Amino acid sequence: MNQQEPTPTISREQICRVYRTMQIIRQTEEELARCHQRGLVHGACHTYVGQEAIAASVCAHLSDQDVVFSTHRGHGHALAKGVTPRSLMAELFGRATGCSRGRGGSMHLFSPEIGMMGTSGIVGPCILQACGGGYSSILLQNQTVAVAFFGDGAVNNGAFHEGLNMASIWKLPVLFICENNQFATEVPFAYSSGNPHVGQRGSAYGMPGFELDGNDAVEIHRVAGDAIARARRGEGPTLIECKTYRTRAHAEGMEDFTYRTKQEVESWKKNCPILKLRTAAADGTLLGASAMGTNLAADLDAIDNEVREMVREAREFSEASPYPDPSSATDHTYASARPATDPAAVPSAVTTDRIISYSQAGHEALSGEMARNPHIFVLGEGIGKRGGNFLTTKGLYELYGAERLRDTPICERGFVGLACGAAMTGTRPVVDFMFADFVLDSVGEILNQIAKMQYMSSGRLQMPVLLRGCIGIGHAAATHHSGSYYSLYGQVPGLRVVVPSSPADVKGLLTHALRCHDPVLFLEHREILQVKGPVPEGDYELPFGQARIVREGRHITVVALARMVHQTLAVCEELERDGISVELVDPRTVSPLDTASILRSVNKTGRLLIVDEPPSQYGFSAEIAAQVADGGFNDLDAPIRRLTGAFCPTPYSPSLENVVIPQPADITRAIRDLMRE
Repeated sequence: MNQQEPTPTISREQICRVYRTMQIIRQTEEELARCHQRGLVHGACHTYVGQEAIAASVCAHLSDQDVVFSTHRGHGHALAKGVTPRSLMAELFGRATGCSRGRGGSMHLFSPEIGMMGTSGIVGPCILQACGGGYSSILLQNQTVAVAFFGDGAVNNGAFHEGLNMASIWKLPVLFICENNQFATEVPFAYSSGNPHVGQRGSAYGMPGFELDGNDAVEIHRVAGDAIARARRGEGPTLIECKTYRTRAHAEGMEDFTYRTKQEVESWKKNCPILKLRTAAADGTLLGASAMGTNLAADLDAIDNEVREMVREAREFSEASPYPDPSSATDHTYASARPATDPAAVPSAVTTDRIISYSQAGHEALSGEMARNPHIFVLGEGIGKRGGNFLTTKGLYELYGAERLRDTPICERGFVGLACGAAMTGTRPVVDFMFADFVLDSVGEILNQIAKMQYMSSGRLQMPVLLRGCIGIGHAAATHHSGSYYSLYGQVPGLRVVVPSSPADVKGLLTHALRCHDPVLFLEHREILQVKGPVPEGDYELPFGQARIVREGRHITVVALARMVHQTLAVCEELERDGISVELVDPRTVSPLDTASILRSVNKTGRLLIVDEPPSQYGFSAEIAAQVADGGFNDLDAPIRRLTGAFCPTPYSPSLENVVIPQPADITRAIRDLMRE
């Protein structure tokens, strides 16, 4: 009786497909290493040699609609997802035909058209962004899967914990693929991790976890296929650790044998994943003798030759490609501008008898847009049934449910990173972080990822993320609940920074923020949330970058934001009775800043006082002073003056709190002093 052959876990067609992808990666990487030596690669070059089985086997199961988020060693992931050697090599050569149009190089590879959502030079963000891709899949109900590829170094990063926890509790369709190549840059994983078994950590997060031979393409293909099918069925995420080894240096040109030996590298080369697959396929181990058919080795040889010619042609094409036009260097920092509405339909002043509070106006804008746009969802701590710490989402949970009003764990970096990935994949997240101080835990995700994503993708990815929370000193909240930080974020290209002072402005600007395609930091001063004022009913939208003349005057211009608008307005009538006419200008947005309106006012009055709650050092007041000194110096009849908060953390006791920010008496005194100059 003949022994029955085992059922193959992979078909001949699949073997050829995976093998071809592995060869494309290997040969492209070896050519790039040679090109680096020739000086054709201008910056870093992190090759994927030795790890080809992982990307090739996982991506074999993905469609163009499935999304991949990767790390700095991402060439293999990009090629496996469908980026051509031409496009990859041209990118590393810094050419306009590169996959990121010359903006990214080795560590920033984008091809969103085929689901390659980008690679990052920062460890960890890809884990969180993949969660965002998975969240979009649930909200859009499109059955797509998100994959995060990351190295062993990332599993010691907070993003790993926060990402896996969120994916688990919300059953996100995500694969977490840890490529454990033994070294995070040059630090051995055996030294840097208390638990050297990454795959076993899956159970700690309530998800399946696997430890695989990262050089065994067939086993990775099988396990990844099962995990992707499970994700598509709505059964949640999977963690897969692939133990492998990079056989070239961390980056081309770096010294390689100070932290590992040549003998170790050579021994791993003998375990080459390409050779391993070829040997197993050719000797019948995988398919069985009866399924071999014609000579598979000849087919694999043909693939080798085809790929060799493909890579040669790709290098020639890349060398011949032009560099980007220097005039395009600042393109795609922001999305293409869209009009807020018909300019004629936006009144210069609000004229209505309808009076509501600042807080109610913001709620009205959010509620209205959530009704219009089913892709909007809110993330934050206590914003679901509770309705938010400041009632920003009161009653919305009952209307839209948990998927669109998502209470989060206390993991600001995690859910801000998730918001980035969600925006990249077609939904519109609103992050409600309560206090501006809290979101500082996620500042890397904001500055390095969210703010730069449109630029790095050459405008092919939009970033409609709204980051919303309270600022300002008051209520004896002390130093961890009182920060403003709009000057910090105003320095970041790619962000819009909005700081409204009136109820009408909150509604109009928040509506615009929920419709524009740029990331917006929307900061609301806690001490004016209950201020009431006229607010138009129905659809009301205000564009960014248009200051409001709160009060017209003749003798002195005062520029102020948020609470300081109200503090200044409180003294204007007293000063008017004494013959001092104050023109009060509220920029409303820090970025973009309406410098033109400020200059027109200074041209009329000849004097400028900037009143700002945060300290003067390196801040918003300094920027306005510099702009006016540059563009309106000849209009000034006196020096520019600033009245700002003290350069210290926020104290608790009211007697201390009151003296570290400008009070109405201080503003009155500063205006009178400037009028005497």
